[in-house]
Amino acid sequence: MSYQSQLWPHSCEAEGDAQRRKERRPWREKFREAIRGVKLGVRGHSSFCVHFFFATLALAAALALQCDLVEWCLIVLCIGFVLTAELLNSAIETLFHGLDADTKKRMGRPLDIAAGAVLAASMTAALVGALVLSRRLLVLVHVWEM
Repeated sequence: MSYQSQLWPHSCEAEGDAQRRKERRPWREKFREAIRGVKLGVRGHSSFCVHFFFATLALAAALALQCDLVEWCLIVLCIGFVLTAELLNSAIETLFHGLDADTKKRMGRPLDIAAGAVLAASMTAALVGALVLSRRLLVLVHVWEM
């Protein structure tokens, strides 16, 4: 007797195997769904405009200040961190909007926590960006030695 049949005695092995084979999707389809998710997250929330603006500003500053590979990695990593947090926040907000009124009254805290996660990611990214870019600026004006 398999572990699955111990948990669900009414299901048989063949059903489970067929269902697992049926659930496998090609990578192309998985990527298509993920890209659709990013588009839905970006379109539905105006805070993405703010994040994209500051991301573009950080990338332009890194380019203008001739950042090295490690500095580029830090900046890109921070941008990805903030956008990921924002997408997760958008997913939680989308789930929240699908709830009934009584449940929504009890679910305000998860929304606040998700928004706090975006704030923490944004503040961390701003601090890292300020450290990296200000150091680079000081190096370029010969105040700081590398």
